[in-house]
Amino acid sequence: MPNQMVEFASNGGQAQGYLALPESGDKGAGVIVLQEWWGLVPHIKGVAERFADAGFVALAPDLYHGRTTASPDEAGKLMMALNIEQTEKDLRGAIDYLLAHERVAGDTVGTVGFCMGGALSLYAAAQNEQVGACVVFYGGHPKIKPDLDNLRAPLLGFYAERDDFATPALARELEAKLNSLGKSAEIHIYSDTDHAFFNDERPEVFNATAAADAWHRTVRFFRQHLGTQQA
Repeated sequence: MPNQMVEFASNGGQAQGYLALPESGDKGAGVIVLQEWWGLVPHIKGVAERFADAGFVALAPDLYHGRTTASPDEAGKLMMALNIEQTEKDLRGAIDYLLAHERVAGDTVGTVGFCMGGALSLYAAAQNEQVGACVVFYGGHPKIKPDLDNLRAPLLGFYAERDDFATPALARELEAKLNSLGKSAEIHIYSDTDHAFFNDERPEVFNATAAADAWHRTVRFFRQHLGTQQA
């Protein structure tokens, strides 16, 4: 079946993730989809499926190892309890799994994440030279400090004008830091939007116009930098 939960190695252990494959049967560039603080919920699986529909092979690793929540209080606790060392191993295992998959073309993958996952997308790219393109949606986590000096992949970032967590000021600070290091960074801040504007399962913050524009830019960015599909 094209979309299913799979297991992959994680530094001698096992981790799980949701794998979505193009229905065409063709090969595609690999993309790691990284969860919000809610866990590996249906929305994130749906994002992976959208990438598969666009011709990518997408894997969304379960970084909470089976736990999900709809409670903001519990989500905050799960996010802060995240073991960054173990998560780095899970991310590396997910990348290795994709690159070894028979349906994946190319020798690098893309990473994309939302909120907590956005911070992890940048973290993974800075940790692993096998990441060829990095996308961040309003990313942040107080315990995650990416090694920006080590970043090789180009970065595309999306942020909301009304965001007290991943603020526009922090976005511009990140952009300036990356530019000062000679890194490739493109940041977009959408006016009249809130944190999590891409999440269509949260109507109180979802912004269809911004989400559609960010999706189009993300697909084009991955096609350009992963080099396996027509831009």
